Amino acid sequence: MKNELNSLVIIKEYGFVKVKLAEMLDERGITRNKLSTLIGVKYDVINRYYKAENITMVDIDLFARICYVLDCNITDLLEYVKNRD
Repeated sequence: MKNELNSLVIIKEYGFVKVKLAEMLDERGITRNKLSTLIGVKYDVINRYYKAENITMVDIDLFARICYVLDCNITDLLEYVKNRD
């Protein structure tokens, strides 16, 4: 067990997840207000994801609703960006 701990690599910078909701809505000409009405959530919630501000956790149910309404895949809305060392 001790040897296993010695072989662990500590990751300092692992990248981030980019929220691409703004790109998707702008591309399709759908407003934040329209989307919030279609999926039944408050405008403030959509606006936060649209601006990609103060997001520490992703609401999977919310993104499932967005994918359903926009007929898209989760990868159209979220993208992992690897840290470039």
